[in-house]
Amino acid sequence: MNDFKALAESTQSLTVCGAPEGFDALIFCDALRARGGVGLYIATDEARASAFATAARFFAPDLDQLRLLGWDCQPYDRISPSPRTAARRAGALHALAQRDPKEKKPLLVISTVSGALQRCAPKAAMSGGGLSAKPGGVLDSEVLKQHLAENGYVRTATVTERGDYAVRGGVIDVFPADAEEPVRLDFFGDVLESVRGFDPETQRTTSQLKSVSFAPVSEIVLNADAISRFRSGFLKNFGAVGSGDPIYDSVSAGARPNGAEHWLPLFHDHLDTVFEYVGEGALIGLDPLVKDALDERLEQIRDYYDARQAASKSGAGAMGAPAYRALEPTSLYLDEDEWAREIDRHAARRFTAFQEAGENVIDMGGKQGRSFAAERQADQNVFDAAAKHAVALRSSGKRVLFASWSEGGSDRLASVLGDHGLKPIMEATDWRAANKMSGQTISRIVLPLEHGFETPDFVVIAEQDVLGDRLARPRRKKKTADVIAEAGALTPGDLVVHADHGLGRYLGLKTLSVGDAPHDCLELEYAGASKLYLPVENIELLSRYGQDSETAQLDRLGAGAWQARKAKAKKRLRDMADQLIKIAATRNARDAEVLTPPSGLYDEFAARFPYVETDDQLHAIDDVFSDFARGRPMDRLICGDVGFGKTEVALRAAFVAAMSGRQVAIVAPTTLLARQHFKTFEERFKGWPVKVRQLSRLVPAKQATATRKELAEGTCEIVIGTHALLAKTVKFADLGLLVIDEEQRFGVKHKERLKELKSDVHVLTLTATPIPRTLQLSMAGIRDLSIIATPPVDRLAVRTYVTPFDSVTVREALLRERYRGGQSYYVAPRITDLDEISRFLREQVPEVSFVVAHGQMSGSQLEDIMTAFYEGRYDVLVSTTIVESGIDIPTANTMIIHRADMFGLAPLYQLRGRVGRAKARAYAYLTTPANQKLTATADKRLKVLQSLDSLGAGFTLASHDLDLRGGGNLLGE
Repeated sequence: MNDFKALAESTQSLTVCGAPEGFDALIFCDALRARGGVGLYIATDEARASAFATAARFFAPDLDQLRLLGWDCQPYDRISPSPRTAARRAGALHALAQRDPKEKKPLLVISTVSGALQRCAPKAAMSGGGLSAKPGGVLDSEVLKQHLAENGYVRTATVTERGDYAVRGGVIDVFPADAEEPVRLDFFGDVLESVRGFDPETQRTTSQLKSVSFAPVSEIVLNADAISRFRSGFLKNFGAVGSGDPIYDSVSAGARPNGAEHWLPLFHDHLDTVFEYVGEGALIGLDPLVKDALDERLEQIRDYYDARQAASKSGAGAMGAPAYRALEPTSLYLDEDEWAREIDRHAARRFTAFQEAGENVIDMGGKQGRSFAAERQADQNVFDAAAKHAVALRSSGKRVLFASWSEGGSDRLASVLGDHGLKPIMEATDWRAANKMSGQTISRIVLPLEHGFETPDFVVIAEQDVLGDRLARPRRKKKTADVIAEAGALTPGDLVVHADHGLGRYLGLKTLSVGDAPHDCLELEYAGASKLYLPVENIELLSRYGQDSETAQLDRLGAGAWQARKAKAKKRLRDMADQLIKIAATRNARDAEVLTPPSGLYDEFAARFPYVETDDQLHAIDDVFSDFARGRPMDRLICGDVGFGKTEVALRAAFVAAMSGRQVAIVAPTTLLARQHFKTFEERFKGWPVKVRQLSRLVPAKQATATRKELAEGTCEIVIGTHALLAKTVKFADLGLLVIDEEQRFGVKHKERLKELKSDVHVLTLTATPIPRTLQLSMAGIRDLSIIATPPVDRLAVRTYVTPFDSVTVREALLRERYRGGQSYYVAPRITDLDEISRFLREQVPEVSFVVAHGQMSGSQLEDIMTAFYEGRYDVLVSTTIVESGIDIPTANTMIIHRADMFGLAPLYQLRGRVGRAKARAYAYLTTPANQKLTATADKRLKVLQSLDSLGAGFTLASHDLDLRGGGNLLGE
């Protein structure tokens, strides 16, 4: 590695060839460290940028990192980038603008083609957009509020995201762009008495701060000068503007309209580039596929611009969409020539991983590592092959490192390889520790790489090389179950139930002075305008009340009505509990065979899971195995969002039961879902001595008869089917585990048959949004409950847009999905809407093929349509809400919801869950009438859904449903 200094100090154009993933981060960070200053690495997309950032943190933890994001919306959209993305980009630009050009301390800036191609607000505007404050200093709170509003901060009731601020008397909460947590500023007049950091979830103080600064969270500084520049620039570019242009009218009124960022050039005298921010002395690194990504992005920008121009010439567009005035692409983005000039301007310090030839090429000796795909495809033991390969590398004098995505994956891989003779495998906590290990050492590290690499000195073998594709990303934080443990879960006006005082209305947070110290309380209103102030640390005394707030009668503080209602409800519960106890006691009195995971074999089966298990998944699996070990029949409900990994829990349970000699039955509500499960189980159990069969109306009669015979004889270990499995003709020789998927979708007769099967076998029920009675049984402890609220490590939140209908946005969304090889849903609330949508697709999006489906079709016709869409024969499925209970189609990652204002909250959430099942970013467009004002209820509902863009909110909605409808009769009567 001695050539790094030459690379860093050279005045000629140098190219490092043969730099695979991971190795490129190693050599780029070493070159930046040797040279000092700013290093800008440009990746093809956010996924590649994240992988590079993770590798850079591993190989160079001493380097400061800065992520410069691109907007997460399409060019010329009516939608702004998400507040989080806009804040992080503005914060990064602010930090770069304030950096001293003479500063030699290395700074690694990681961006993407999209982020670097996009022009930025001028450095002068971003460097001067900060405001600092210290406790004890004088700061006019009105000046602060004006500064926040001008720099893109949004006033909210409760601060939860970057760019939020809230005002409550002399207390102002702000979440700065470049901070890890929000701050609470306590004023006495114009004197800032204290600055406290606080947890956005609990709203509780976490630290006392000595100072705070507020960087811009937007590249638009909306002051009087900017508004004047925008108005004159708009008129200059587009001529006289008639009344009704939403962008022009909003900005003129001093508001910040949604999508205003796409007219960024009009707010400034000029725009700068990312290259001007990092300076001429920066070390530039380019991802190997940057050229392809650049061409694709420029073509996309041009396509969107042309589409806007065509729509503008044809008038308002389909279904009443308003006109859109688009700026020239070169005013918003660099073109190909300008990009090349910027790169060439930094040529003396250029770094790429392209495999190029030339006199200035330095070969650092890195090459792609070996993949064991051939062994996997030939059904050979891949762990034997990996162990032998590692031994051979060690014998040749190289250090060997096994890189895994997580601690758990590393432990499991070491255990399995140890069983195949590869011992010892030393654990290295970081790159420095791995380097200190003696030569010819085999060690393991946590480093998420898609592929390993080799150098003259050492070899990194990635977990993915051994096990195949690992659809993984860094682990997310575990989410808590839905109880009111945070003030942010409430909005002013919500109805809540206090354990001692009954039904009241939440008005917001208020800071009271108690014993000369500020204290944060929740302000609750009761009948007669009475007020109750509840300290935030006692928030657990509150629970949700889901009924209509307009008709609900608030309780009176100090009256006995609430206590009387509680007593009456307790008596009813006691009566019902007597019966429930009898049912539970009868079940618990039965014995069930103790099932235990087979040592060694289970680890190999689990290693085939192509994801990193989430914390909640691991807990659910542990819960199931604990139930297996108790010797009593299990009755456990696994509740988790669609695609959150419930099926993997069932797979692990089925493996343990089948390898213990017991039969397993998996019951699904639809034939398509049963077929999907069958394919999953068949693939995972391939190569194991376990026979997997399917039983549904899609299975030929002869095959079904053979399956029933095998079940009766005990020669079939696992069967997957629909209600056909519940027929009296189906006999099991030794049923040990029953898995029920979405039990609430079965009819009464089917549930009675399920009760018969459930009597003395282990039962595992999977559901995304349980019906209130099922959820109430679980929360009451009558059924065991495991919640999977942590999203899969590679699952991206569905990007949700609430927008008036726009023909260009919808057309481009559908075409984008088609061109990336995916499919789309177009959902309407009524069958009568389907003809209008079909006409729109034929006229405006003729490039896509579509098929129409709705609930009034015959079962066979609907089945054929869904099967054809599942098999990819159509680009778009136009339907009513029948897809709400649909199946897992990983290729379907765009959804358009027509007249979203006519849907309820839970159906909208369920519909959105149909997309985003793979590792591709999914998009949901909730369109509303273009020229029609929404009702207050519909507007609130859509905003709630947009705010629930975090993954794993299904349990929250199920809890709302339980509050709204009640648990019903828990006995099912």
